[in-house]
Amino acid sequence: MKKKKWLFLAIVFSSTFLLVACNEKQEKSSSSEDEKVVRIGYQKNGPLIILKSLGTLDERLESMGYSVEWNEFQAGPLLVEALNAESIDFGRTGNTPPIFAQAADAPFKYVAVGFSKYEGSGILVPNDSDIQDLNDLKGKKVGFAKGSSSHYLIIKALEKVGLQYTDITPAFLNPGDARVAFEQGTVDAMVVWDPFTASTELHSDGKILVDGEGLTTDRDFFVASESFAKENEEIIIVILEEIEKSSEWANNHHEELVEMLAPILNIDEESIEKSVERRIYGVEEITEDTIKEQQEIADTFYRLEIIPKEINVEEVMK
Repeated sequence: MKKKKWLFLAIVFSSTFLLVACNEKQEKSSSSEDEKVVRIGYQKNGPLIILKSLGTLDERLESMGYSVEWNEFQAGPLLVEALNAESIDFGRTGNTPPIFAQAADAPFKYVAVGFSKYEGSGILVPNDSDIQDLNDLKGKKVGFAKGSSSHYLIIKALEKVGLQYTDITPAFLNPGDARVAFEQGTVDAMVVWDPFTASTELHSDGKILVDGEGLTTDRDFFVASESFAKENEEIIIVILEEIEKSSEWANNHHEELVEMLAPILNIDEESIEKSVERRIYGVEEITEDTIKEQQEIADTFYRLEIIPKEINVEEVMK
């Protein structure tokens, strides 16, 4: 009899537990459906990390009934893949990842553009290198990230002096690995962007052979998923306004900015300072010149069979 009683109580307890659990699940599901979240993708080395660190966007969107979910990505291509998968709504990337995204038919829109940061993008060689000008790159091994802004920079630099992309031996390396190869002498030159450029100049006996002036603007681009751009124009305006405010803060508070970025990027303050001194943060509208710049990158990559098809970048401009 006692055994039956315990069995009965166990069944009642289990049923009650399941009922409570189901109710809680339904409440959470209902709450989740009502919750308005803006999912933003960022990279540590970009203007959105400044916005995230200042916290001003979170505060402003909270007053509008939204929360912000910040998602970190190691590289631009991964960020635009997340846009394609609709796991983020908005993000910032460099100038080349959107080209690959469009070539892969990803549903996204360019919504704004940053200021040129060509001074911090460069082709570096050792201080004692026999490479004195761009012509000397012929036959040399050059390290850079495949499909990146650096990939485009080396192509344009070679073309400027009448060399072909096939005149060098590419070594496809991310900035960290390219730096190691540069220091060990297994590449003759490397192409990279700040703060890696600054750090190489200061700590790896490197010098800039040429920067991006006249070759590439190396801009930031702010992008959104196609559905988010269509349905949340007011939110995008707010995000861009807050990016502009945080950019203005960054431009006028270099000392605080360096202190903020150094531990995040795990790069020394001297290198960060050199980087921020030679760029201006900001947001501007996309113009015909901007479209032309992106189209030239797309056409160049198609010509060299880096992307599989021709694209018209204007089709994904908001």
